[in-house]
Amino acid sequence: MAATVEQIERKTLGKVRPHQTQNEGLVFEKSAAGKRGYKLPPLDVPEVDAKAALGPAYRVEKAGLPELSEIEIIRHFTRLSTWNYAIDLGMYPLGSCTMKYNPRVNEYVARIEGLADAHPYRPESLAQGVLEVIDLLQRCLIEITGMDTITLQPAAGAHGEFTGILLVRAWHESRGNARRKIIIPDSAHGTNPATAAICGYQVENLKSNAQGGIDLEALERQVDEDTAALMLTNPSTLGVFENEIHKIADILHAKGALLYMDGANMNALVGKVRPGDFGVDVMHLNLHKTFSTPHGGGGPGSGPVACKKFLEPFLPTPVLVKKDGELHWEYNRPQTVGRVRAFYGNTGMFIRALAYILANGPDGLRQTTEDAVLNANYIRKNLEDLYELPYKTPSMHEVVFSDKRQAAKGVKTGDIAKRLIDYGFHPYTVSFPLIVHGALMIEPTESESLEELDLFIEAMRSIAKEVEESPDLVKSAPHSTRVSRLDEVQAARKPVLRWRHENK
Repeated sequence: MAATVEQIERKTLGKVRPHQTQNEGLVFEKSAAGKRGYKLPPLDVPEVDAKAALGPAYRVEKAGLPELSEIEIIRHFTRLSTWNYAIDLGMYPLGSCTMKYNPRVNEYVARIEGLADAHPYRPESLAQGVLEVIDLLQRCLIEITGMDTITLQPAAGAHGEFTGILLVRAWHESRGNARRKIIIPDSAHGTNPATAAICGYQVENLKSNAQGGIDLEALERQVDEDTAALMLTNPSTLGVFENEIHKIADILHAKGALLYMDGANMNALVGKVRPGDFGVDVMHLNLHKTFSTPHGGGGPGSGPVACKKFLEPFLPTPVLVKKDGELHWEYNRPQTVGRVRAFYGNTGMFIRALAYILANGPDGLRQTTEDAVLNANYIRKNLEDLYELPYKTPSMHEVVFSDKRQAAKGVKTGDIAKRLIDYGFHPYTVSFPLIVHGALMIEPTESESLEELDLFIEAMRSIAKEVEESPDLVKSAPHSTRVSRLDEVQAARKPVLRWRHENK
């Protein structure tokens, strides 16, 4: 039997963070004819027949825009803004996403007039400041990754994957054989198979071993003269570092294949180890993950691709070069894979990332990595007695539990995540990676203090207790939100994509 409201309130009293409960209608529902949020002076020019002037471009029917007063508009959008969960409000434990805090100094630097207002068509002679920022960031990222060269052009992580595999394909083609397949472990990011396919490759899956890492014997059997590359996420989506990465690289290189590294989890490596030193040929980075540029909301992201020297001729154009003391864009590169982004990527993200790198310095970046790993292991240690840990391998920046114990009571990972909302936390990543049934994927990043981690741990332990004592309470969560549990199947199959004014 489902818990009553009184039971829910009793159960959550003193634990649930306060939510603003004021409901807010659609802006169209607030509309009333004749309301205005502005007032214009009387017309002091002759009236024009718009229909005659515009002809076919003249709109016959009314636009049906909402009509409100200024204060109604202000209150409407202010109230809506208070509903948004953000990293500025609380912890974002989304595993594999690295939802870290963006220091405000990044935003200040990105708004410096000469940088923020720099037009992409500005002549190179007048854009040396912005080009110096780009050049310095490139040199920093090359040093951090241990690679030889880099492009900042890709707009996001998946776009970086695409660009990196284009480089792989171009290199193989230059040797007379593009090869046929790419091997992808079952612990990789979900975008990896899509990237390989869109670049024209067949995808072969590689199963993980009992420790959650690459099975070297299976890899050796699978790699052949048709293999273009292995796309490896390291640390993997299990939060496991491939401690035999050198051997993995040797197996691939012996057959003429390349090692591509998905660098989405570099928040666990920066300042500690460099992919270029353990055999990686090409990799992408996520500036909006590791280097603290804004993440979410559809972008803009940034997914630079770093590679070894032998792949440099194939980099997207233009490439930044220094001649006679000035930086210039070089376009004449016969073997390039071509442009993959308008201009040279999202410059505002470059400025923010460089500000973050320079503010931390080498020691600070290393400390950031150590804190991220420490936070993840602190959560692991404090929850592993209540939640199943499918892989006992040491965790890096994130920890993956399963709902095996809770599922015995009929409570799934999605139920636990929804109940976590009642405690004021954004849910963790649900049901991923797929190789862990009922996965709870948690990544606290280095941003979180001991006090915030303890609050999260207390919430997760409390939910585990609720599962034992009153599972229906968890299965019917969330209880403190404006909208209760939705029918996700109906939402997926019959989404309401449009609201018309006449529906009012």
